[in-house]
Amino acid sequence: MVGRRSRPAVRHSLAGTGRNPRGPGKRLIRDERLRRELELCREFRIPHSQFLGLGDGRWTERDRAKALALEEYQRSVCLQCGTRYDDWDHGGDDEEDRYTAVLQKCVGCEVIADKQQELADSGAPMHGMKVALVPAAAHAALEMLRGMQHQKSTD
Repeated sequence: MVGRRSRPAVRHSLAGTGRNPRGPGKRLIRDERLRRELELCREFRIPHSQFLGLGDGRWTERDRAKALALEEYQRSVCLQCGTRYDDWDHGGDDEEDRYTAVLQKCVGCEVIADKQQELADSGAPMHGMKVALVPAAAHAALEMLRGMQHQKSTD
């Protein structure tokens, strides 16, 4: 073909993508890009082959195997810290842990905690109350709208 560049065929190994129903695929453990792709596919409810531009939207056996492997992998991840049990050194002297605990300050979480403390200190009823972060411009617009509605109702 003149004028067209040939693209190498995209080949993904099925090794570790769900053939073993008793454990997550090893490829998902080491291949962060594949995990991210499969997470997007899950969010958009499309097969991985379609995401790659190779499929017609039907779920192939390979797509199903990858989806099941992702599901199994996600079950092995702690919901709180995002690590897996196997990510940690379990007593071996020759291995280091893959993670280190560090302090990280989130200003948004600090503002939420301050507002929660302020409410608790005020004695206001807290049942069902949630503190949320709203963009300042959106909050100002809502306050202005409330003011206009209040003005209309008093006229």
